[in-house]
Amino acid sequence: MQQIIKQLKGIVGPDKVATAKEDLYCYSYDATFQRFMPDAVVKPQARDQVAAIVKLANQNGIPVYPRGAGTGLSGGSLPVMGGIALVLTDMHRILEIDRENLLAVAQPGVVTAELHRAAENKGLFYPPDPASSDVCTIGGNIAEGAGGPRGLKYGVTRDYVLGLELVTPTGEVVRTGGKTIKNVSGYDLTRLLVGSEGTLGIITEATLKLIPRPQAVRTLLAVYGDLLKAGESIVRISTSGIVPATMEIMDRLTIQCVSRHSPGDLPQDAEAVLIIEVDGTESAVKEEAQIVARVCRETGAEDVVVAVEPGEREQIWRARKAISSALVQIKPTKISEDATVPRSKIPEMIRRLQQIREKYEINLVIFGHAGDGNLHPNIITDENDPEEMKRVEAATEEIFTTAISLGGTLSGEHGIGVLKAPFMKMEFSQPELSLMRRIKSALDPRGILNPGKIFQEPSHER
Repeated sequence: MQQIIKQLKGIVGPDKVATAKEDLYCYSYDATFQRFMPDAVVKPQARDQVAAIVKLANQNGIPVYPRGAGTGLSGGSLPVMGGIALVLTDMHRILEIDRENLLAVAQPGVVTAELHRAAENKGLFYPPDPASSDVCTIGGNIAEGAGGPRGLKYGVTRDYVLGLELVTPTGEVVRTGGKTIKNVSGYDLTRLLVGSEGTLGIITEATLKLIPRPQAVRTLLAVYGDLLKAGESIVRISTSGIVPATMEIMDRLTIQCVSRHSPGDLPQDAEAVLIIEVDGTESAVKEEAQIVARVCRETGAEDVVVAVEPGEREQIWRARKAISSALVQIKPTKISEDATVPRSKIPEMIRRLQQIREKYEINLVIFGHAGDGNLHPNIITDENDPEEMKRVEAATEEIFTTAISLGGTLSGEHGIGVLKAPFMKMEFSQPELSLMRRIKSALDPRGILNPGKIFQEPSHER
């Protein structure tokens, strides 16, 4: 490995390679509770450096783990087999905002919120908005297939990727897609790469679709004395002819944690709240907000507040974005799931989650992008308590089996990574898993790119 490190320093410069224990530790974890130490941390500055690093690693059979800001919630960037943590945050330039063609070109280390601002400065809009948008990166969003609150109306990251430049697992530089809206030439390699969790290629540049910025926005806060009634409102709104930009749900325990974290932002005695946002033209938004408020009241909302001014909207969204940091007030370990079900099954999924919480006597909170069926049941626990962790593991498995039994999926936006790999056999048949493995083997014959993700090693599969 010492000879490899010497060659890595020759590629990127000695100040861009770290091997000290304290530096390695900084890249041994993400937003999960897992820890794996790499052998070296490398920070390339350009595409050709990435290609040279990967070629060297492939020749020597060394694992390479692409990494952005480390905000992942499934262990997708963790160096589970040591090797090289390839950190792409130094490749952080927005190369182009093209107003005429409604697109942006960005390097993988661009922080998502920075792209939002750059587009808005041109009167344009990049809709994908993960909750960690102030820190997460475009490359990570694409690799993990990130979503966010606006996925209900506008779709998720994959719907905005027009083309990619990437380095293959053997060190070749290729481009997929392009700047056109329509493109059916050959296989859709762009879609294959989006959501592949860094196992099929390393993104070095992305061409992203933008849209005109909405003229007006209204945000509604609907308050409920019954969590299941909030679920019923979601289904009714979805069939009302209105497509909100966002529809977020928060249960009582979530509200209580956020209220302690940010006093005054939410009604502390509520069993649930919905945060619903509509956008578009001024006249359409006004009418849609009225319809949504009426539907909420008809389905059991005790109060509906309509925020018009930016300050009022900001206060509501501040509470939503504070959830992750607020929840760890209960216990130090947060396990974030994103089991997703068809919209019509949301009330049933909520009911089942309540049963799971009671059955296993755990701190399970319910929030998420309920409008598109993407709930985030989070379990707040302490990884140092073995007895509780056994109950947590059993509850997690039951969450997944429940989602799949309702026609859902293991993950709507967090990815499979390390944490959900043991459960892939719940959702996919052996021929389906075999097909995915063959794609991986064809593109990465030596298995050096982000190994240990999505699929468990055969000897470890449940």
